[in-house]
Amino acid sequence: MTDRQDSPLIMKELSEDDRPYEKLEWRGAAHLSDAELVAILLKSGIAGKNSLDLARSLLANDAGLMILNTASLEELQRYSGIGRVKSIVLKAAVEVGRRLERTRPPKRGEPIKSPDDAVRILSPFMADLEREEFHVLLLDARHRLIRSELVSAGGLSAAVVFPRDVFRLALKANAAAIMLAHNHPSGDAEPSKTDIDATRVFDNIGRMMGITVLDHLVIARGRFVSLKQQGHL
Repeated sequence: MTDRQDSPLIMKELSEDDRPYEKLEWRGAAHLSDAELVAILLKSGIAGKNSLDLARSLLANDAGLMILNTASLEELQRYSGIGRVKSIVLKAAVEVGRRLERTRPPKRGEPIKSPDDAVRILSPFMADLEREEFHVLLLDARHRLIRSELVSAGGLSAAVVFPRDVFRLALKANAAAIMLAHNHPSGDAEPSKTDIDATRVFDNIGRMMGITVLDHLVIARGRFVSLKQQGHL
């Protein structure tokens, strides 16, 4: 007979509050529900509610897990059982995930066949920024990625970008085509008149230089708009 102290605990013998920890150890983090992962971050509950109860209450909203990203510290603290420390841990975990995603460089030679392909590469860098940034994807003649470049970073409302800066990068990389993208920190992905006018300027210059402007994307939280699909290219 195996000594009790040396044998693994059976799941049903654990308190509900402890199960997410054991489940992660036994099966891996990918097998945990959103609530179980959040419960691990919360670590402890309050009188009458364990950490899993708190996590379920927090996620019982229209935004679901996205609330960890969009809610401020103060907004998180309005939920029962979530105080200063727990809200800070949640926001820190979101930022760690975001930074991990940014450390994964786009793969050279990856085909960019649609706006969705471009957004998949750019969104981790741009979707939740508090300032506006302008990026360009440099592509070869078969629309495969050469590299992604940050062209300009601005303030809360605008990033100043000059066509010469974009096309200088394109020429240096021997790019045959480019895809433009910038974010709207406001969360509204609809292009402004300035965005539309700038897109047409880039398109005209690109035609003169023999570099195709495939699209201009406006990226915001959870969505994007393609100016080409809207008929502006």
